[in-house]
This record gives sequence, C-alpha cells and structure tokens, in this order.
Amino acid sequence: MAVEGVHLLEHIQTPAIVVARGQVSFANTAAKTLLGAHIVNQDVRIAIRDPRAVAVILGEGGGNAKIGGLSVGGSVWEIDCKVVGPAERLVTLYDLSVQVSTARAHADFVANASHELRTPLATVLGYVETLMNPKAGGDETTRERFLNTIRHEALRMQALVSDLMSLSRIEAVKHEVPGERIDMVALAREVAGEFRAGGSVAVSANCEAAVVSGDRGQLAQVVRNLIDNALKYGRKESPVRVSLEATPTGWLLVAVHDDGDGISPEHLPRLTERFYRADTSRSRAAGGTGLGLSIVKHIVERHRGRFDIASRPGSGTTASMMLPLRQD
Repeated sequence: MAVEGVHLLEHIQTPAIVVARGQVSFANTAAKTLLGAHIVNQDVRIAIRDPRAVAVILGEGGGNAKIGGLSVGGSVWEIDCKVVGPAERLVTLYDLSVQVSTARAHADFVANASHELRTPLATVLGYVETLMNPKAGGDETTRERFLNTIRHEALRMQALVSDLMSLSRIEAVKHEVPGERIDMVALAREVAGEFRAGGSVAVSANCEAAVVSGDRGQLAQVVRNLIDNALKYGRKESPVRVSLEATPTGWLLVAVHDDGDGISPEHLPRLTERFYRADTSRSRAAGGTGLGLSIVKHIVERHRGRFDIASRPGSGTTASMMLPLRQD
C-alpha cells in the first residue's frame, strides 16, 4: 500500500490494519489500542483470533464479517476487508456493540415490563372498579383502604419503570469505558450521609482517598443501592458497615455488610439476575423491584470491576465490588 495511504490511516479514529501476505504490515494507533502494539509484523491469524475474520481477510475478494469479543466480552465488531494490491488487504474494524446492546436492551425492556407490570396493573384496575360501585365507594373506611392499596401498587410500578429505564441506559453504554477521576472514599461518605434519617451507616477506609476511573453518577447509584438493600434486610438495631480497602496490587475493595438474616446458598448465584428475588413476598413488601442487583452488576462490569455477594443464614450479608485504582 502506498506511503500516502498509510499516513492517512494513522489519522483516522477507526481501527485499521494493512495485511500483506498474511502478516500485519501496518496498524494505526486505534488498531494498536484495540488489539495491542505487538500485532505489527504478526501473522493475522494470531492478531485476530476469529476464524470468520481470518477467512475474509485471507480470501480472494475480501468482504465483511461480524465477530464477537474483540475488545471485551459481549462486544460485537464488523470486519471490512478491501483488496488493495497483490496479496495485500486493508482491514477496518467497526464497533457495533452500542447498536446491538441498545436493540437488545429495548427488546428486554418491552418483555420484562409487560410481565412485571401486569400484576400491579390488574390490582389497580380491580380496586378502581370496586370503588366505582356506589356501595363500596361510599364507605369511607373501605375507600381509604382501597386507595392506599392503589397508591402502593402505583408506587411499585413507578419504581419498576424507573429501574428498567436505568438498566436500559446502563446497557446502552456498557462498552464505553468511563474516565472521570472519582474519589470513592469521599463518594461513599457522601452517599452514606443520605441515609441518616433511615438508619445507621458507618463508613471506614484504610486510606484518605482512593481514586478510580469511573462514572460518578453510576458509582453513586451502586453504593446507594447496596446501602439501601442492607438497611431493608438488615437488623434495625445494627448499623450497616461500609468499608473501603485499597490493596497494594492496585485494586479497591468496597464492601457493604449487614447483620440481617442472611441468604441461603442456593439463591446466591442468581441474585444478580433480572427480577430474581430470594424472598418474593419480603422483597415486594420492602419496595424492591428485583432489578437493583442487576443494575449494580452491570455498572461494576462497565467499570472493569468484579461484584460478589457472600452470605450465610443467620450471619448477615456482604456485597462487595473490586475496582481498579487509577495509576496516574
């Protein structure tokens, strides 16, 4: 490929590589960031370890192929290969992850909303029809009791829609790595202060500050959800404990512990599934939508972290996340 063409490729943001006789002869900055600087002069079958992509790149006429997991798990990319000379190919890579995730999130939203909203809607309609009856609607005690139930169910639907929309927004950007400088110690103390009226929350840290790369709003949502869960399901007389520990290996451990009844082992692997509830009646009575921990998991994964829940019946529950500390 001509030197002028290679020079132009260096200035585009789309990952692009030139393959000559099966080897990567050039990769622009975007491609090196995606695949690693080591791919230059490497066999393309090693640089891009996907049979469909390799078949297109090494084929006679070039072409297109969709592949998954090129950057992170679940990502979707399109490989576009053009023949630019004898045994020479120009390969450009387009990230389709956002479009695919958005479409999937919208489909999930419709399916989940229709299923989860059906019961409270039926309850509301039933009570409204009863109140429309002059005999029932004219009784003050009955009317007040029914209206309180309608209000409770309407608030449940409002919370559910809010969580579904939040989850949809998170999924739409989950492949975009956030880059704000966030001091998690300060953030945890700020969020804990929001719960002073609802219960006791104690925050401790082994450092004055712990800075991560993140989305401040989303990380605050994680801490808020975990503290809210701990207050709902912990013992009223025991404080919720939030601890932050910066490790020598470059990670930050954030743990939220309650002294509640705990969770049976068979439920733990499924707690982050959408709408899964270990105790359905208790969760709904506490105002839970079954989406809080799913939202937490998605946010932590977007921040390249790990989320875990440890619990035993009678010993309380600890929800924890590991986040990489910024090195600058």
